[in-house]
Amino acid sequence: MRLPSSLDILLARQAVGGAEVDNNAPPPDLTTLPENSLFETWRPKIHVLPPNGQIGDPCAHYNDPATGLFHVGFLHNGTGISSVYTDDLVTYRDINPNGGYIIVAGGPNDPEAVFDGSVIPSGIDDLPTLLYTSVTSLPIHWTLPYTRGSETQSLAVSDDGGHQFDKLDRGPVIPAPPEGLDVTAFRDPFVFQNHELDEAAGSNPDTWYAAISGGVKDVGPGIFIYRNQDPSFENWEYLGEWWQEPANSTWGDGTWAKRWGYNFETGNVFSLDREGYNVDGHTFITIGVEGAYAPIEPSVTSMHAMLWAAGDVSSGNGGNVSFTPYMAGALDWGTAAYAAAGKVLPSTSQASQKSGAPNRFISWVWLTGDEFGAAAGFPAAQQGWQNTLLLPRELSIHTIPNVVDNELVHETASWRVVENDGERRSGVELETLGINIARETYDAIISSSTSFEEPPRDISASDTIPFERSPTSRFFALEAQISFPKSARDSGVQSGFQILASELEWTTIYYQFSNESIVIDRNHTSAASETTPGLGTVTESGRIRLFDIAGRCDDDGHGHDGHDGGHDDGHNGDGDHNGDGDHNDDGDHNGDEQKGDDHNEDGNGDGKEHARYEKRNGSCDKGHDEIETLDLTIVVDNSVLEVYANSRFVVSTWVRPWYTNSTEIRFFHNGEGEVSFGNITVHDGLYDAYPDRDN
Repeated sequence: MRLPSSLDILLARQAVGGAEVDNNAPPPDLTTLPENSLFETWRPKIHVLPPNGQIGDPCAHYNDPATGLFHVGFLHNGTGISSVYTDDLVTYRDINPNGGYIIVAGGPNDPEAVFDGSVIPSGIDDLPTLLYTSVTSLPIHWTLPYTRGSETQSLAVSDDGGHQFDKLDRGPVIPAPPEGLDVTAFRDPFVFQNHELDEAAGSNPDTWYAAISGGVKDVGPGIFIYRNQDPSFENWEYLGEWWQEPANSTWGDGTWAKRWGYNFETGNVFSLDREGYNVDGHTFITIGVEGAYAPIEPSVTSMHAMLWAAGDVSSGNGGNVSFTPYMAGALDWGTAAYAAAGKVLPSTSQASQKSGAPNRFISWVWLTGDEFGAAAGFPAAQQGWQNTLLLPRELSIHTIPNVVDNELVHETASWRVVENDGERRSGVELETLGINIARETYDAIISSSTSFEEPPRDISASDTIPFERSPTSRFFALEAQISFPKSARDSGVQSGFQILASELEWTTIYYQFSNESIVIDRNHTSAASETTPGLGTVTESGRIRLFDIAGRCDDDGHGHDGHDGGHDDGHNGDGDHNGDGDHNDDGDHNGDEQKGDDHNEDGNGDGKEHARYEKRNGSCDKGHDEIETLDLTIVVDNSVLEVYANSRFVVSTWVRPWYTNSTEIRFFHNGEGEVSFGNITVHDGLYDAYPDRDN
């Protein structure tokens, strides 16, 4: 099928004419409008997506050693893999005109489909080498009987800078799942290096491994691990089912990491320290989880989750290796956020050379636009594009120092206690996965816009109070801090903001202690949802705990809340902009956020952030414990909403206001106690990430 070009879509939109879509009048049933008439209505500007059509799972990312350019790949239109490249994580260019494919289905190994794959940057003949899932028969679903050999792993190589990956003239290098196992899936190979695994498996240093996602029927989801045996990358040795969880089980009671489901997809394995990626660091895995609510129906996945786990790597009986989690959480709490894929971005890349960043692991999460195809009545033809990748995220080990050692700390959760801070701090230090907007992307968001501050205020009455100045469009970022009194922990307080607001539409983002959640109430987000049922408006939420922070004094008498900074606390070493979140299985979702102080890599904050830090924490008060401040970064890219909190939480979703004037920001408080809003900045207007595409 011929894809419509950018010119085709431009001409179609011109033919429709401006009179067909009036965003100042009540919306019609959007599925009755002409094709492509809504192309620009909700299209984001700074997110990765092709010029048109459908974007699927992110995959096949790599940094090209020959050029230093970073390639971001993705499934496209169900036909193959396409890609864009970047030299700064800010602007992107299509590797092929009109978003053309770098590999498509149709060969002897993949007559039916090409699924996700990953790239060894210097593989066969030192060229970028793609290991991908080649599909021979469909349908494939974890609820259906599995056809052995339907999913195999094959190789392709690029010798033209990534424009085309040519398939090897040979059969699959991993032709079938392990013998004797009735699997739920066997796909999405992720290639990686890991020194903990080298030691446990007795491998040579810097051996390449492949993690293949799936599970075993009636047993549970898991990750199968393979080891490369030779320079041709054609001989892969099976090392066992590296990680396996009981079917539909939970991490702890399920509060902080949802459920493991019945099948794993898109598993990524990487090693982190507090700076970012480190092959000698602690081992983390991100996984997409497929599950279902009772009763289970054939070919239906009614529950998805995008999770992460950190764990110990060890060797077991028979030479097999194992991964045993010691903490787990959600990479993104959004119900439409799924299928994350990342890659090492070395310090030698063009992007890192420009920003001075160390080695990093950058992850992209997919945001499905039609509820995984289940949204009946979604105006796909009218929109002309579907889904997006979310902003690139730096992952690292994030620490929370000087936490009061009480019952809030000790449970099976998305953090672990790593040390006692000693007498002066009288607290403990916690460790979790740090999630930040990539520093280059964040810096572009705040530097390319018109920024203005909103005065701080304390609110005790139930009210929504408009900002003195609101954005002029639906492209902006909002940064703010919310401080709660200690009495709030046992209260029904709900405090936050309304965004994209007018008399007829608004979206409410708030924190509540009742279930420790950040909530996105979308019930009034879009007037168009009343005429077009395919536009989802369910409430989103994610769990984050705001800990008690112990008061202490440094030798100079200055008071601190225990947030010591360090590189993982910010962008360019000077800002905490991370997210971390958690969900229950029954829909109770909690949120906890704290955006830490901006510090450079040696821990010294710059002037602006030092002032912000002192303002929040005040003077020294030994023995005075306070609830951790909620530190928010909210990015609105037209219809794409990402809420980051405290360098360890993210929840993402769609917001599709219809009316042109739905751009106001308001304070929101339900009247339970008094809360303080401070350090509020709006960055109005976002940059164009695609300077070479037709507008």
